[in-house]
Amino acid sequence: MFGLLLVDFGVSLPIAVSHESGRLFWPADGVLYLMAMLVHLIGHHVTCCTHASTEGDIAVFGNRLHLALQAAMKRKADEDLAEKPSKKKSSEKINGNGSTQLRTGLLQQAEDYQKQYSSSEPYKHGVIQNLVEPQLLRKVRAEIQENLSFTPKETDIYKIHQSGDLANLDGLDDSSLKLLPSLLILRNLLYSPDFRAFLSSVTASGPLSGKKTDMAINVYTPGCHLLCHDDVIGSRSVSYILYLTDPDKPWKPEWGGALRLYPTIIQKDKEGKEIKVPSPDHSVSIPPAFNQLTFFAVQPGESYHDVEEVFAQPSSAKADGDETMTRMAISGWYHIPQQGEEGYVEGLEESLAERSSLQQLQGSGDQFDMPSHNMRPYASLSDTVSDHTAPHEPPIKSPTEEAPLSEEDLDFLLKYIAPTYLTPDTLDSVLETFGDECSMCLEKFLSPKFSDSLKADIVKQEAQVLPLGTHDIEETTPWRVARPPYKHRFLYQQVSDSPSDSNSENPPLQKLLTELLPSEAFRKWLQLATGLSLSSHNLTTRRFRRGKDYTLATGYTKEESRLELIMAMTPTPGWIDTEDAADETVDTSEAPDHVAKSTAKEPPTAEARSSEAPGVGGYIAYMAGDDAEDENVEDKSNDGVEVPLDMSTGARASKPSAEKRINQKPDPAVYKAVNDEEEDGVLFSMPPSWNTLGLVLRDQGVMRFVKYVSQQAKGDRWDILGEFGVIPENEETSDVEERDIQQVIDGNNRDETSETEIESSDEDSD
Repeated sequence: MFGLLLVDFGVSLPIAVSHESGRLFWPADGVLYLMAMLVHLIGHHVTCCTHASTEGDIAVFGNRLHLALQAAMKRKADEDLAEKPSKKKSSEKINGNGSTQLRTGLLQQAEDYQKQYSSSEPYKHGVIQNLVEPQLLRKVRAEIQENLSFTPKETDIYKIHQSGDLANLDGLDDSSLKLLPSLLILRNLLYSPDFRAFLSSVTASGPLSGKKTDMAINVYTPGCHLLCHDDVIGSRSVSYILYLTDPDKPWKPEWGGALRLYPTIIQKDKEGKEIKVPSPDHSVSIPPAFNQLTFFAVQPGESYHDVEEVFAQPSSAKADGDETMTRMAISGWYHIPQQGEEGYVEGLEESLAERSSLQQLQGSGDQFDMPSHNMRPYASLSDTVSDHTAPHEPPIKSPTEEAPLSEEDLDFLLKYIAPTYLTPDTLDSVLETFGDECSMCLEKFLSPKFSDSLKADIVKQEAQVLPLGTHDIEETTPWRVARPPYKHRFLYQQVSDSPSDSNSENPPLQKLLTELLPSEAFRKWLQLATGLSLSSHNLTTRRFRRGKDYTLATGYTKEESRLELIMAMTPTPGWIDTEDAADETVDTSEAPDHVAKSTAKEPPTAEARSSEAPGVGGYIAYMAGDDAEDENVEDKSNDGVEVPLDMSTGARASKPSAEKRINQKPDPAVYKAVNDEEEDGVLFSMPPSWNTLGLVLRDQGVMRFVKYVSQQAKGDRWDILGEFGVIPENEETSDVEERDIQQVIDGNNRDETSETEIESSDEDSD
C-alpha cells in the first residue's frame, strides 16, 4: 500500500509500507526522486545503486539515505545561521527599494519636476519640498543629535562642523547600527534604485551609481560658511542637500545659511575660445527648510554655488525668543556608475577627473581675473632702458652699495613714516630681525599725523553705504570688485596708468597707494630694511566687506623669491581676543619701540582658543604648500587649505622658518621642513589691525589667503598689498632690467595659481 512521506522542506515523496513487517521501504523511483532533491538542496553529487536484490536492501538503503538527508539539512541550517549577520548587512545595502518612505506620489511626479528643473536659472537645479515622511526625518534628526559627534573644520574655503562619511554605516557593528536605524533607512532610500531612477529622469544625468555612496552631515552654527566652488571632482554627477533644520521652528531667511547660485558670463579668450566666467554676485538664494531636497547636476565651469554664513542673532532678537538656529543638513553626491553597474563606461571617471576645479583655475580663464597682476619696473630701471637686447647702464646696485637715504628722501618719507623707522639704529635692528625670520611686523609704522588723517578718511568711507551689486559699485564709486568668486572677492583700487600728481589733494588712502609705496625713496628704505634688491612692484588697496569678502589660497609659482608687504589699516577693534593682543606682535628686547618679530610666546591650545574665540576671520596667512604629486584628485573636493582651529581669531603667533633665505635662490625643501616641524604648516599670519606693516619673503610654493570676513566683525578689513620683485644675488642686473621690462611689455607676468580644493571633505560641505 502506497502512502506519502511529508519531508520538512515541503516536498512529498512516494513511499511503500511492508504489510509483513510494517517497516518503511523506498521504491526505486522514490529513491531517485529523493536523490534529485538532495542534489538540488545541498549541491552535492549523490550516487547509489538502485538494483537492490531484495526488498530489505532497498529499505535499508532508503533509511540510510533518509538519515543522510537529515544530516545534510542540519549542516545546511547551521551554515545559514553562521552566515546570517553578513546576509543582514547585505540586505541593508543599497539593493532594496525603500521607496515606501518617500512622500506619497512623489515618484509619479517626475515629469513635473523635470519641467521645473529644465527651465531653472542660473543653471539647472531642483527643489523638492517634503521629500520623505516627516516622522522618519524627525527620527533621523533625533538619532543624529543623540548619538553622533561632529568635528569642527576650517579651511580657507569653509568653516563647518562635520560628521564622518555616512557610506561607512555598513562597517558599523550591530550595537552601533541599533542607535541609527532611521538614518540607515534614509541613506538606503536616497540611494535606492527607484529614487536614483527618479533623480536621473529629472536631471537627465544618465544612470547614477548605487554602489558608490558619498554623503555626510554638516552642521552650520553662527559664523559657519562655505565659499564659492563648482563641486567638479572625480566622478560626481549630481549634488544634493537634504535639510534637517528644526521642524517646529521654520527657518527664517535673515538667519542666513542659504544655498546661493552664481550665474556665468561667456567671455572669449585670446584664441577666440568661449570661457564661462562666474559673476561675483549670486542670482538665486534658496533658504533652508526642513525636509527640503535641493539638487543640481555637477557641471564644470558652471555649477558655482556657496553657502551663506549663518548669522548670529542680536541680543534683542534673543530677548524676543528669536534664538539663533542651527543649520543641519545631509549633503552629498551621486556618482556615475561604477564597474559592474549598469551604465558603466570604462575610462569615463578618469576623463572626468581632468575637468576638476583645480585644473579650471589653471586654465585660460585666468586672463579675465580682476585685479590684473602687473609688475611695474621702478623708474630708475625703465629710464636706463634703450635696447632690450643689450646690457643697460648704470646697473642696479645692491642695498649695501646703494647710496644711503638722501636728505630729499628723508624729507619725503617723513611725511608718511614714523621718524623712528628712519634712523640708522632702527633700520639695523629691522634688518637683523628680517634676516633671522624672513618675515616681520612693524607697529605704528605711519607717522601720527598721517595716521590720524588716514583713519579719518577710512572711517568716513566705511560710514557711507555701498551699493549691493557689483555693477552699481563700479559705476558709482572708485572701487572695483575682485573676481572670479571661486578665487577671491573684495573691493580694490590700483595705481592708475597715468602718473600721479603729488601736488594734488589726494585723500590719504590714495596718497599711500600712488605716492609713498611706489616711490624710489620707499624702495631704498625697503632695501635697507630687508637686505634685498628690488626691481619692480605691484600695489593694490583692498577692502574686505564683512559678510562678503575673502581670498582663497593661491600658490606662488615663480623660482625667484618675492617680497610682499601688507599695510594693515583696519580702524575697527574686536578682531582678536583681548587676552591675545600681546601675542599679536612682540617687541624684541634689543630693538627700538614698535619693531616686532613675527614670533611670539606659545599660544593657547586649539581647544581652548576654539571654545572662546569670536572667529570673525579677516586674517592673512602664509602656509606651506603640499606636494601636488602626492595628492589624489579623487580624495579632494574643493576642500581648500586646512587651518588650525586657533587661527580662527587671526591672533595666533606666526610661525616663520628659522632658516635664513635672504639673497638665496628659493628652496621649496626649506618650507617642507617647516611643514614637517610645524604640523599645521603656518609660516606667517597677521590679524586685521591698525597702522601695522607686515613684510614676508615668499618662496615658490608658499600659499597665501585672507580668511572670509564674518558678518559678526565690527567693520570691514582694510589693507594695501604690495608685491616686489627681488633680484637674486647671483643674477646680472642687466638681465633683471631686461626681464622685468619685457614682462610688462608682453603682459607675461601671471605668477599665481590657485591651490584650493575644496575640498569637500572629500567633504564639500553644502
